[in-house]
Amino acid sequence: MQVPHFFWLHMLLFLCFCVGHSTGFNATAAKANVGVVLDLDTPLGKICKTCISMAIEDFYSNRNYNTMIEPHFRDSRSDVVTAASAAIDLLKKAQVMAILGPPKSVQADFVIDIGDKVKVPIISPATSPSLSPKQSPYFTRSAWCASSQVKAIVAIVKKFGWREVVIVYEDSSCGRGLLPYLTVDLLKGNALVSHQSGIPSDATEDQIRVELLKLMKMQTRVFVVHMLQGLASLFFKAAKEARMMDKGYAWLISDVLTSLLVSMDSKTMEAMQGVLGVKAYVPESNDLVNFEKRWSKRFHEENRDLYGAKLNVFGLWAYDMTTALAEAIERVGVTSPQFIRSARQGNMTDLEGIGVSLAGPSLVGLIKNHTSKGLSGDFSISNGQLQPSAFEIVNVNRGKEITVGFWTRKCGISKELKPDDDCSIEKENLDPIVWPGKETKVPKGWEIPISGKSLRVGVPANDGFDEFVKVETNNETGVVEATGFCIDVFNEVRNKMQYQASVEYVPFDTEGEGYDELVHKLEEKGFDAVVGDVTVTARRSEQVDFTFPYSESGVAVVVPVKPNERKDAWIFMKPLKTRLWLTVGAFFVFTGFVVWVLEHRVNKAFQGPPREQVGMAFWFSFSTLVFAQREKLRSNLTRFVVIVWVFVVLVLTSSYTANLASMLTVDQLQPKINDIDDLIKNGEYVGYQTGSFVHEFLTNNRILESSSLKNYSTLEQFHEALSKGSKNGGVGAIIDELPYIRLLLSKYCDKYIMIGPPYPTSGLGFAFPKGSPLVFDVSREILRMKEDKDLMVRMAKKWLGDEKDCPNMDGALKASQGLDLDSFKGLFLIAGVSSILALAVYLSYFLYENRCVLESTASRKEKLLWLVRNFSKEKVVSLSSMDTQSPDGAVGV
Repeated sequence: MQVPHFFWLHMLLFLCFCVGHSTGFNATAAKANVGVVLDLDTPLGKICKTCISMAIEDFYSNRNYNTMIEPHFRDSRSDVVTAASAAIDLLKKAQVMAILGPPKSVQADFVIDIGDKVKVPIISPATSPSLSPKQSPYFTRSAWCASSQVKAIVAIVKKFGWREVVIVYEDSSCGRGLLPYLTVDLLKGNALVSHQSGIPSDATEDQIRVELLKLMKMQTRVFVVHMLQGLASLFFKAAKEARMMDKGYAWLISDVLTSLLVSMDSKTMEAMQGVLGVKAYVPESNDLVNFEKRWSKRFHEENRDLYGAKLNVFGLWAYDMTTALAEAIERVGVTSPQFIRSARQGNMTDLEGIGVSLAGPSLVGLIKNHTSKGLSGDFSISNGQLQPSAFEIVNVNRGKEITVGFWTRKCGISKELKPDDDCSIEKENLDPIVWPGKETKVPKGWEIPISGKSLRVGVPANDGFDEFVKVETNNETGVVEATGFCIDVFNEVRNKMQYQASVEYVPFDTEGEGYDELVHKLEEKGFDAVVGDVTVTARRSEQVDFTFPYSESGVAVVVPVKPNERKDAWIFMKPLKTRLWLTVGAFFVFTGFVVWVLEHRVNKAFQGPPREQVGMAFWFSFSTLVFAQREKLRSNLTRFVVIVWVFVVLVLTSSYTANLASMLTVDQLQPKINDIDDLIKNGEYVGYQTGSFVHEFLTNNRILESSSLKNYSTLEQFHEALSKGSKNGGVGAIIDELPYIRLLLSKYCDKYIMIGPPYPTSGLGFAFPKGSPLVFDVSREILRMKEDKDLMVRMAKKWLGDEKDCPNMDGALKASQGLDLDSFKGLFLIAGVSSILALAVYLSYFLYENRCVLESTASRKEKLLWLVRNFSKEKVVSLSSMDTQSPDGAVGV
């Protein structure tokens, strides 16, 4: 039986309907040609191809659309010219609306220019900062810019306290583009890029070994590696063979390599043991898990020879970018014709022959600013740049990458990352890290290079102050040996740092050239450090780097003491100053007068002829000095006054006795000169140490003139010059730094004394060549040593003497000064108020007792005269009888 033709027609329509319904594709949708340029000979290119294909299928399977992307894949074969040719071919033959790729920055650089001319969007994952979407209107970066990771790398370097790093980069536009950003940000984080090592992309193993040998000879042991997967695999295998993946090294890798660790072979991952890296953080989600399963199945069906390849963030970005492009094309639509060609006649280039895209200007506006939730997380493109979010910090351990923490611009380094980016969690912490050599202790970041046999240390060779540095040569071995306070401090620092390299001391004669020349020739002589009594100054710090000072800071003045004054015949007068002597005498007289007034009327001992009364008043008052008064007191007011006065006398006599005893029994060291102004007024000469910066310090600050300064080389010369004095060819004072001053005083304690506060200076420190990583570690140990006061005191006591043996070490013990009135104002105030109060009470009682007499009709003048005559009389007379009173005060008959 023959089947009718209409049956087959209906069957075909039914099948079309079934296929269209099952896939969601709209058979009538306008085809949007999109070019895809990838390095299909690399695993990454194949990974991105599968992701792009799946993105197109997933997007159009959801519902019917009016447009549909038709991808046109081209293989750039990892070549710049091939990539450019592929782009032109896509524009010319397929008339594509946009181009995804190429992936490498050097390839994208050419293709972006082509896109700008024909107004076709170029969407590339090229990470080099040298490619800017702002400068290229039709360029959109579908990956995080390499510069976005710089602050995360710097934060890691800063966290572990590394001061110097070496950058190893792939010598290409991609590798070189990161260098300026990384160098500047490291400097801002107080880390120096001591060297940059560029390795060609096509470098052989021998070329890599030669470069590694150069790196091994450097002190720095922290390396930041920025290179692609292929070159990185060769590099780290060679580094392992060169034993540069052992204990003491630290390796940081950038995200372009860290993101591809999942695709590294096992031998490379084994060689990278201990490496620390940063990469874009991809949050976990159910959609991502399901996609990874589907992707893995499809990828390995299409690429049966790539069993180790795994999905990475670049594949996810390709998926999300393709989805964003499909949405933009759906909104813009497909124009016909696709391009407008130039009307110019004659010979035209290929680009002129292609024309200008009609949909490009509308399409690029939607692509350059897009926000969505994709498989990679928050997929946000702003001004043509995919915006970064959080970086994941991973540690390569036992052949796999392990997450140890995160970094965000807002929160910095943290062990955990909360979805809301909450910075309240504990910061600056990471999970345990296994460093190269399976070491758990953080590498200090520097070592003496393998070519150096020992650390060459320059030491000043002078004969003046052996207590600080003394250099001797062993006659048997010929080895230079150094001892002294400075050497002990340096050796203690080395022991604390567990410094492995031996030390070779090299003497430098400072007698003729001085310490400035020693510092100046630090690098010229090939010294790794200068250890000795070298003062830290601003001018010297311009040539070298100094550690934190390990000694006292300051410049002090020492002068001879005055001769002993204990033989002075009038020394008994010195415990009290003149004002106090006069005040005490006045109060003796005043107190005697008060006692006489209060006792005269009632006590016969205070009566009699005027001479006897005056003598009795003085006798009673002064006898309280030795508490020898025998007169009995009748008035309670007098007893009150005397009790207060006896207390005052007790305090005065005790103070006088103590001060006089001190003057007579204790050696009193009084300076001949009280301050530096006296030196200038008296025209005294001043001594300083040869080769010291003190001469420059005094003259530049206009403290003293150069003509008044004399230089000496030893403590004995200091002593001899001070003993002679300026008039006999010596000096009136020595000005030097505190450590030397203390040494001088410890040896001649009873002869000299320090006057005035020290002038502030920086103290003694160790000098290193500019940029030496030793400076920071040595300074840290010096600070720790200074916090341990017992240790520094023991070393100082061993070489510089004990301060307790010389009480005037700080100039604190000077002549006992006479007691002044200011110290006893309170006592005299109490005594005066007590006496005046007693007189007031006595006068009030007297007036009250004689009120009847005063109430008579006598005039005011007569009343006053009566008070004057009767206030101190034994017997009171009436106003009417005053005119008959006898001359001696007796009442007339």
